[in-house]
Amino acid sequence: MSDILHALLRASEKAACIARACRQEETLFQLLIEEKKEGEKNKKFVTDFKTLADVLVQEVIKHDLGKKFPGFEKNVRGEESNEFTNELGEKIIVEVRPTEQETATLLQKVLDSNEAAARKLAQAVHQEVTFTDESVDTVHVDVPLSNLAVWVDPIDSTYQYIRGSADVTPKRGIYPEGLQCVTVLIGAYAADTGLPIMGVINQPFASKDPATHKWKGQRYWGLSYQGTNICSASGSRAPGKSEHSSPEEAGSKKNLYGVVTSSGEAKDVLRSLSALCPKNLYFAAGAGYKSLCVIQGLVDFYVFSEDTTFMWDSCAPHAILRSLGGGMVDFSECVRTVKQKKKLLDAPHLLYNSEVPGATGADRWANKGGLIAYRSEEHLQSFVELLIQHLPS
Repeated sequence: MSDILHALLRASEKAACIARACRQEETLFQLLIEEKKEGEKNKKFVTDFKTLADVLVQEVIKHDLGKKFPGFEKNVRGEESNEFTNELGEKIIVEVRPTEQETATLLQKVLDSNEAAARKLAQAVHQEVTFTDESVDTVHVDVPLSNLAVWVDPIDSTYQYIRGSADVTPKRGIYPEGLQCVTVLIGAYAADTGLPIMGVINQPFASKDPATHKWKGQRYWGLSYQGTNICSASGSRAPGKSEHSSPEEAGSKKNLYGVVTSSGEAKDVLRSLSALCPKNLYFAAGAGYKSLCVIQGLVDFYVFSEDTTFMWDSCAPHAILRSLGGGMVDFSECVRTVKQKKKLLDAPHLLYNSEVPGATGADRWANKGGLIAYRSEEHLQSFVELLIQHLPS
């Protein structure tokens, strides 16, 4: 198991290096943006973009996992199509070629014969990434590779990645927008049950060195399988009522919990959240980053009722949350269950091994009922009970 986890972490680190390389030179970065076509777009946004960085990262992860475990690349799925169109209208299949020179030659076609840019990206693709994490070496769990599959979001919060805001001020440690909200998400799940087993979140732009102005990244990982739960973030603050409320506020049941959500949340839900935690409601970009805020213990819940997050957004953080004793559940199902005066004990987790019936395009992999991400099982029931008091009946 440590070999698989090492491979996922190494792939995420190489992905982060590519993401940073693509942002270092603005003239290069402007070459990388291509508007997504109908069927690929996230309906949450009027316009949606894919970048060559997105596509490269996804293909590198597939390639590197397949190189380590031959044939396993067939079990890796992601958000992006690897078809790219250059300025001449030529459709090019982006892939990692056997040598750095061959990859550079392919990328030159995408980048309209920009040899220097192609060479720089090919170098990032083929570089050897090394890191040490002694805690990973202690993982000894046998998960059959034949029953493992992977969801990848190569660059979550592409819009923030394109905008590149670097001087955003966080509120209680939570960034509402900016490069800090960009994440690389790699989640492994059991193909038979659909339950997430391993997750890696890489934050390529976690902090900026004030002296060199270079970005530094941060990795988070977790494993939950057959009673074994290990997480790199286990030392972060465990969220609880006392972290967010004074005795007076607790008595009024306001600000009992901290919640992060999207500014695009449904108005009814947003009003309910605002009434429930007026001082502890936060907004942030990126589904992966909002989940990370829960993992870090900055908030108790990430709530989103819309159907515009996908399996590639939630699989990796879900695995980490499970390793912490939490999880991700269907928002609509939770609300329906509590309204029926039933308990959320053993609430079914989101699953990752089947398509949404009758859906097409990206919607086949949508979290159709929305989601609630949490670290504490004991707080989930009381939170939903309080929430539905403010929702329209």
